[in-house]
Amino acid sequence: MHPAPSPSGHMGIPWRRLAVAAAALLGLATVVTAVQSYGPTRSYASSRTLTVATWNMCGVRQWGCAPTGSWAEKRTQLSHLATRAGARVVFLQETCDAELESVRRELGGSWHTAFHAYSERDRAGHTTPIRCATPGAGTAGFAILAAYRLSAVTTVAAQQPTAGVRRGILCATVAAHDLRVCTAHLSPRHSDAVHPEWEFRDDQLKALARAGAARRTVYGGDLNVNPPGSRNPFSWVWPAGPYTTHPECDQTSGSSRAGRATHVSGHKFDYLFTGLPRAGCTVRDTGRSDHFALLLKVRTG
Repeated sequence: MHPAPSPSGHMGIPWRRLAVAAAALLGLATVVTAVQSYGPTRSYASSRTLTVATWNMCGVRQWGCAPTGSWAEKRTQLSHLATRAGARVVFLQETCDAELESVRRELGGSWHTAFHAYSERDRAGHTTPIRCATPGAGTAGFAILAAYRLSAVTTVAAQQPTAGVRRGILCATVAAHDLRVCTAHLSPRHSDAVHPEWEFRDDQLKALARAGAARRTVYGGDLNVNPPGSRNPFSWVWPAGPYTTHPECDQTSGSSRAGRATHVSGHKFDYLFTGLPRAGCTVRDTGRSDHFALLLKVRTG
């Protein structure tokens, strides 16, 4: 955790959701009824492969997600990721545990989940889980949905706001592919209600990169930061490892730090990194979130 440099923009939940609300007013966020591919698939190689996806579902209705569709529509799109798009491991952010369990049951007994709840810490230090506002949806959190048994499920310690929403990092082992997977949802700027100037993404990214240090790992999620580069004043939060030892799904060369947008605002906030050979990368607009799904096909054999 470090004091942030002089800010040049706002990337917290309100900022992100304003983009969704504006899109909804224009009819952009609610009229899409089918899964659409956003841009071409980037292919790299072919062999025994596994598709890993990450998707911020915008399923916590009270976080400005009402314009992005109902939970029934979101369940359908998540099921499509696992079936039509072929994702066998899916990192999820802003999901709800009861709704996620419903999808898991529909997919069948071979599917498994690991879930970690978001919590809200008040100024007095009291912490409570965050409930999804949709009736019956359950607790809000981030998760891993997989077509294989998950083992060695752990959360990764990282700095969190002293008061405000606490997110985190969740890892599990997919023994069927001898693969460690880690999903993260990092704190956007101004997350701390007591110290809004404090920056948490640097510590959280370091913790995530350490958790994904082994070659046979895929890690990523909604990192709430743009790629490093001359146009990003917050490039300093990025540690070594991502983009170098572990290329990103949409990275086209060793020196590239660009990638297709994964948010309706035109920014890239969602990432998948791995030390294994990549076989393809797809950005998929589900039409039911302010984030697009990112799908990485990785060679595991």
